[in-house]
Amino acid sequence: MRLLNGFGCFLCGSLAVLLCAARANPDRHVDAALARMDAIAARAHLDAAAAVADPVTKVPLAEPEVNVSPLEASDECVLSEACIDQYLWSVYDRAPKVDSIKVEEQIKTTVKKNGKSRTVTKTVTKFVNEDFTWKDPDAAEKAGMSVAQYVIGGMDGAFKARLYHLFRALDDAGLAPGMTSGFRDDYRQSIASGNKAATNRSYHGGSLRGGYGHGLAADIVSVKGETRSERCISSEILWKWIDAHGQEYGIGRPYLDKDPPHIAPIDGKEYADKRGVNAKLAEKGDASTSGVAKAAKQGRAEPKPL
Repeated sequence: MRLLNGFGCFLCGSLAVLLCAARANPDRHVDAALARMDAIAARAHLDAAAAVADPVTKVPLAEPEVNVSPLEASDECVLSEACIDQYLWSVYDRAPKVDSIKVEEQIKTTVKKNGKSRTVTKTVTKFVNEDFTWKDPDAAEKAGMSVAQYVIGGMDGAFKARLYHLFRALDDAGLAPGMTSGFRDDYRQSIASGNKAATNRSYHGGSLRGGYGHGLAADIVSVKGETRSERCISSEILWKWIDAHGQEYGIGRPYLDKDPPHIAPIDGKEYADKRGVNAKLAEKGDASTSGVAKAAKQGRAEPKPL
């Protein structure tokens, strides 16, 4: 009622002002004044009705953005490529980018032969730690992309769906997977260290393999453990788990312990070339029986063909 009384005072005051203006110049102002009064009265009627019906004015609030942890995944996520990409990025983002690489060094040493001493040069191989955190960002910048768009977006879509299921299973098994490398173009391949394919022939996404959007390989480790030594032990367990169960998700390790972190589709050319047709067919046979049945039972989609 206070609202209605207040409005009445306001309306009367406004009417007085407008009538005074009309008397001063009736020909120019009366029509405009009456029009404004009609508009004010109509607005007031609506506001008053609303105030009586609901004395508390409710202002609609903007919907807050949903901030879901990227590691909280669900079966419905397979319906959205963006959801899969977010999950894979979280697995990539949590993995330390540190590797052990072989470094050859030449040293001089003294040897004795036939009672005589002489100095010779020997080549020795040492293992040293390499931090390659900078490499993907550098390649992404050259490509004009964010690191996520580069590393995750450059992989084949069906392969990403398989990785999603595999990583979820590894997480469920308590093995804490982390992806150290996803898509790699020719430049990124050229600055890679250790076991690697030729610059343009990498199944990670080399130009001869289709380039961006066609990456069919990833490197994975376990991030479980406080020290690097503990994480190395966890990674060994993770790789052996993939050897035992990876066919259920259409993924295997083409090089086994020659390049332990490297995984690829078991029905892809790389896996067939490195493991042989018989190994490929045998694992596909396993997947067509218990593997697919288990995936279906767990509510996970059957791996898509590549």
